[in-house]
Amino acid sequence: MKRYFILLVVLCLHQLVLSQTEIKHIENTLMNYIEGTSYNHPDQIQRAFYIDANLYLDSKDQGMRVVPISKYISWFKNGKQGEFNGRIGNILSVDYFGNVASAKAEILMPKNNVKYVDLFILKKINDQWKIISKTANSETSNLKGDRILFIVSNAHFYGDTDLATGNSYSEIVNAYDTFIKAGYTVDFVSPEGGSIPLAYINTSDELGKAYLYNADFMYSLKNTKKPADINPENYKAVHYIGGGSAMFGVPENTAIQNIVMTIYEDQNGIISSVCHGTAGIVHLKTKDGKYLVEGKRVNGYPDAYERKDAEHFKQFPFLITQTIEDRGGVFKYSLRNTAHVEVDGNVVTGQNYVSSKPVALKIIEMLEK
Repeated sequence: MKRYFILLVVLCLHQLVLSQTEIKHIENTLMNYIEGTSYNHPDQIQRAFYIDANLYLDSKDQGMRVVPISKYISWFKNGKQGEFNGRIGNILSVDYFGNVASAKAEILMPKNNVKYVDLFILKKINDQWKIISKTANSETSNLKGDRILFIVSNAHFYGDTDLATGNSYSEIVNAYDTFIKAGYTVDFVSPEGGSIPLAYINTSDELGKAYLYNADFMYSLKNTKKPADINPENYKAVHYIGGGSAMFGVPENTAIQNIVMTIYEDQNGIISSVCHGTAGIVHLKTKDGKYLVEGKRVNGYPDAYERKDAEHFKQFPFLITQTIEDRGGVFKYSLRNTAHVEVDGNVVTGQNYVSSKPVALKIIEMLEK
């Protein structure tokens, strides 16, 4: 029985890897479209589309019109190739079955306060994914293309135990919603990329429920980016999410550390965290070799509130309060279940899930200044 179970797990993992690989190929095709249209590269646009593809677009005078891909590509031949033309594209979702797929992307034009939502049909032709048709609609939008990077964990269990854990769903949603409504775009990165475990989901909470049934949002949690996929230059701030998972895989990940410190030191960006997410900043070092937290006021989930006799607590690789204080930081906290935010330079930290929105609002305030 055990042998069959192991075989089943291996088969499931193999299928998951194949699925993620296929989605990655589809996303690469979509990125040819997005980058090609953003930087006036006709050849790159052509690589994304089937040679006889059509676009079904709206016209003020004619209603819907059918635009052959050859004509669409010609629109980008007049611009200077390689020069950014103001279009900012993001893939929202991908779904595929066999050799057919559908996808959705948003195209932002901040100067015009416009957002387009593009819908695609793709087909795998001669082992290559091609867009065979596209349509779109637009609306007024405050999205400006400025990005915030949420850092999450792939850890499903506490250490080597079978005690389940996850990323705090409420912390994700409360901060995400605040940033989106303020006009920011949020991306997710995890040590391994792909899907992440979620904890503390309350479907009686109106906001949490709305995002739980938001297909585009859930797609982003199912397909988090790997560190290698991240260009630090694209981000204004990073935000470490809490939950038990935050103690594992993230704090020691050097690729994520490098991304974060590049944003912080080279771009004057903001480092933020909430609750156990503060574990992610304890190992960060500046270029001069000092710990980031040295001499700084820092907040997070305090050791004093941990259940020391709990089995999950015994799996923690380090203690947040103790480690920060050992490294010269000043750990501040308030009563349980109350919001607490500390700001010290470009480091913004919060105590718990009710601090998620206040932390996000503080980051937005700092960025707007």
